Amino acid sequence: MADSNYSYNLGLKFKEIAENYPEKIAVKYPDLKSYTYAQLDKSSDLIASYFISELNIKKCDVICICNNKSFYAFSAMIACLKLGIIYTNIDFNSPASRLQKIIERCNPKLILKDDNLDLSESLFEKKYLKLKVNEIINSEVKTLDIKEYTKQITGSNPAYIMYTSGSTGFPKGAVITHQNLLNFINWGKSEYSITENDLFTNVNPIYFDNSVFDFYVSIFNNACLVPFNNEQVKNTLSLVKQINELGCTSWFSVPSLLIYLLTTKAISENSFKSIKRIIFGGEGFPKPKLKKLFDLFGNRIELYNVYGPTECTCICSSYKISVNDFENMEELAPLGRLSPNFDFVLINEESNIGELCLAGPNVGIGYFNDNDRTQNSFIQNPENNTYKDIIYKTGDLVELKQDNFLYFRGRADNQIKHMGYRIELEEIEYAVNNIKDVKEVCVIYNRINDLGGEIKAVVAVSNGLTEKNISNEIKEKLPDYMIPKKIIILDTLPKNQNGKIDRVKIKESYK
Repeated sequence: MADSNYSYNLGLKFKEIAENYPEKIAVKYPDLKSYTYAQLDKSSDLIASYFISELNIKKCDVICICNNKSFYAFSAMIACLKLGIIYTNIDFNSPASRLQKIIERCNPKLILKDDNLDLSESLFEKKYLKLKVNEIINSEVKTLDIKEYTKQITGSNPAYIMYTSGSTGFPKGAVITHQNLLNFINWGKSEYSITENDLFTNVNPIYFDNSVFDFYVSIFNNACLVPFNNEQVKNTLSLVKQINELGCTSWFSVPSLLIYLLTTKAISENSFKSIKRIIFGGEGFPKPKLKKLFDLFGNRIELYNVYGPTECTCICSSYKISVNDFENMEELAPLGRLSPNFDFVLINEESNIGELCLAGPNVGIGYFNDNDRTQNSFIQNPENNTYKDIIYKTGDLVELKQDNFLYFRGRADNQIKHMGYRIELEEIEYAVNNIKDVKEVCVIYNRINDLGGEIKAVVAVSNGLTEKNISNEIKEKLPDYMIPKKIIILDTLPKNQNGKIDRVKIKESYK
């Protein structure tokens, strides 16, 4: 039965698919255990009923999910969408102090833990209600008519919060709405010719931006999601073997994971037998490594370079790689043209290079419980003074060339992309500055090879504070991917003519 296309929220969209394709496989695991859309609909209804009748969680309340990609954790996400509850998947491997900042900011009604996670109770304050998903599934709660609740949700209702690094030392939570995602789902289906026969590899962490494409463009286009947990992704030979055996058709990851597969010789020209498209984004893909990937698969698999900030629903532009892109091996692949859901403005433009600001129905509604940063990043379009026209300042410097393609040219701030993660160097500096006997700090980033670069902290200290002291303390404050690889101790940091820390000199001195 064809989709009637009357959905105005994600809950109704999912219900349509589940009713039209009840026996279609929605989620399939590497161990071949699989679940249909009917099962996903039923389990999400049960969880939604529990939220209402047992916990009194209502529309626009927040829940945090410590999500390890179990079927019931996905069911909980859909239960939230059906009720208009705002969910946020959190990185349960992050230091407790950082998680606590996130939890305090979003003030959840519930912290929901995946069944296969045994997290320390001391990780979160006692005032927050905590449950494991199986405690809900195994309860005797009566399933309510959830569709009646779903009909009360509008497209402007927030769907999720996704936390990223923040320059003030505090993670910031981008809020994305149902309508943002409905637009994104439809674009993804059209752009990549998605059908119900597609199987999406979900190798991205569920709290990471790229997982939005995996989850929404698959499940909400009645395709199949194939989740891999962190340990399975690390075992590259087994990962590639399972992708072949399962018949996966779509791959999306950061370039560094693909480069790692190349470097460890986990992939050859006979790999990815059923893959139709390899999509990558989140950081630059060095041309020599991209050419190796293209030489392996370019004759039978479409390769796409994509771009998009978390605040604008994952992907804003998509560019199909061709043999012509390797005529200039120094130039990164272009970001391409923006999708039809976006318009853009270049501010502070010089010689066709300026800061990219995005407009359109995929732009989120700001940062959760964070008005100052929302007002700084979601601004009135400077080219329009006739009505309210909000654009998002990406911080990315881009060049607009004659082919109308956008090319990345750097950052307007100190944000970096490392291992696919968006990191504000100021957040690392904030954490180091809060260590006793640190006088001042400058954090820099140097790319060292195709696999990535190194974060370095140059620190002025007193009272004999050592690198080891700093390293031990920083591990209690930041996730692994943000921890400096090197810590350099100085008596004082060099200053420029304005008396400020001379970042240019420090970066030049410690390449």
